[in-house]
Amino acid sequence: MALTDEAMDKIKAMIVAGELAPGSRLPKEEVLAGQLGLSRSSLREAVRALTAMRILVTRQGDGTYVSSLEPHLLLESLSFASDVSQGQTALQLLQVRRLLEPQATGLAAALLTADDLRELGSVLERSRAAATVEEFVAHDILFHLRIVEAVGNPVLSMLLRVLSTRTQRARIVRGTRTERAVEHAHREHDEILRALRTRDAQLAVSAATVHVAAVEQWLAAGLVDDPLCAAED
Repeated sequence: MALTDEAMDKIKAMIVAGELAPGSRLPKEEVLAGQLGLSRSSLREAVRALTAMRILVTRQGDGTYVSSLEPHLLLESLSFASDVSQGQTALQLLQVRRLLEPQATGLAAALLTADDLRELGSVLERSRAAATVEEFVAHDILFHLRIVEAVGNPVLSMLLRVLSTRTQRARIVRGTRTERAVEHAHREHDEILRALRTRDAQLAVSAATVHVAAVEQWLAAGLVDDPLCAAED
């Protein structure tokens, strides 16, 4: 095991054991290095890595602290994996999204307020007026995010954002016959909103399932058309 990995494991073990609680300040570098039996350089590398993972937070001039360790905060660091996903890996992320998002949409049917529903309708209007793929994707993300946020579970919201990021969605749309894909997406969004407005949870689940499955199909078709991309995974 690399020295940096060993140092990271030792710090994480202290957090798991409760020796370092969320929000607590780490001991001074020389003290912690001696306590863990590490060199100061290994400890610094471990702290940098754990900071990037949102496990630790460095405050300029004040020291390094354990973060709040809230799951949705820790999940943010996984967004890059979705951004760079290609081929079968991207498809697998979408498959997981299909398992989660329709159920969340069904739950939201009973929780969205009248103001929420009006906002969703406004988002779809702006989506139809989008002039670029990037603009369409921004509205697409906002539409789905607002629905999931109504469930009131920040872990679920962040996980679904990680599973399908702006970069990934734009790449998928560009990899299809864009006009046709966007037209289908508009119709599917309308079906989802219609189900939410009638508070029909089962219909909302079905409409969301059809929508995410269609995105999967677009991506899968692209893999068939591009065997080199499929071979990457």
